[in-house]
Amino acid sequence: MKILVTGGAGFIGGNFVHYMVNKYPEDEIVNLDLLTYAGNLETLKPVEDKPNYKFVRGDIADRKFVFDLFEKEKFDVVINFAAESHVDRSIKNPEIFVQTNVLGTTTLLDASNAFNVKRYHQVSTDEVYGDLPLDRPDLFFTEETPLHTSSPYSSSKASADLFVMAYHRTFQTPVTISRCSNNYGPYIPLIISRALNNEKIPVYGEGLNVRDWLHVYDHCVAIDLIVRKGKVGEVYNVGGHNERTNMQIVSTVLEALDKPMSLIEHVEDRKGHDRRYAIDPAKITRELGWNPSYTFETGIPMTIRWYLDNKSWWENIISGEYRQYFEKMYGDRL
Repeated sequence: MKILVTGGAGFIGGNFVHYMVNKYPEDEIVNLDLLTYAGNLETLKPVEDKPNYKFVRGDIADRKFVFDLFEKEKFDVVINFAAESHVDRSIKNPEIFVQTNVLGTTTLLDASNAFNVKRYHQVSTDEVYGDLPLDRPDLFFTEETPLHTSSPYSSSKASADLFVMAYHRTFQTPVTISRCSNNYGPYIPLIISRALNNEKIPVYGEGLNVRDWLHVYDHCVAIDLIVRKGKVGEVYNVGGHNERTNMQIVSTVLEALDKPMSLIEHVEDRKGHDRRYAIDPAKITRELGWNPSYTFETGIPMTIRWYLDNKSWWENIISGEYRQYFEKMYGDRL
């Protein structure tokens, strides 16, 4: 198969490209990325010389470019990771989120229809469901949970999801959607890299907001299963039942690295900050046999070891454009 992965130079998309290129040497993997602040080709260095991998720079919202690429490459599968992300950025500049996340998605869907793509998969987020109360640990997001967004970012992702499902109903586009919880693992910077560099780590408010954490490898496995075996027109939630408060996450990292808790810097809480995310992955487990291979207790030590062994990667990240983004978002709060 020839598979287009959009946003494959990003943190999660980059991990997925690694996974696919190495697991399926018989498939061709084309990585399309605009290389904005979150894109980093250094992430792809280990696979850039593989015969079944190719990188293309471009914008998923550029209609002529996308259609020309589809005509040339004749993709069998499209997996869309490409998105403007981070809630803070969407609060400062909502328009670009509509441009990339909504118009970019519809452009890819139109091209998929025009060139008879066999499967279009949309990588979404649990943030489209809004949040859950902290005092109801019995409640979880399911695929039937109504969309109830809290930010321009999550609204743009929910809008994209609605277009994906509408294209399935209107045009019979062979689509699937996955909605995942927070990811951690290799090539996903910020907390660990800042701790290793003895820099302040911003924590919103009191740090009591709860997130469900999933190792990025398990996310990659889930997407691969959905694309190959998932039912067309279905949504699959992907989560690890690893709920932790933000303070627990930061404290765990600092303790593991023998760094002082004084590196924690509480900053003004985010506008409209969601309280708790928690996913019920029963459907993907029941229908596709997916289960996470990592618990938080096994995954975090391996992740920290990866950062210790790959110092040059995260040093380049925090000194480059990603660093400029960090300063823009948090510089006046620290």
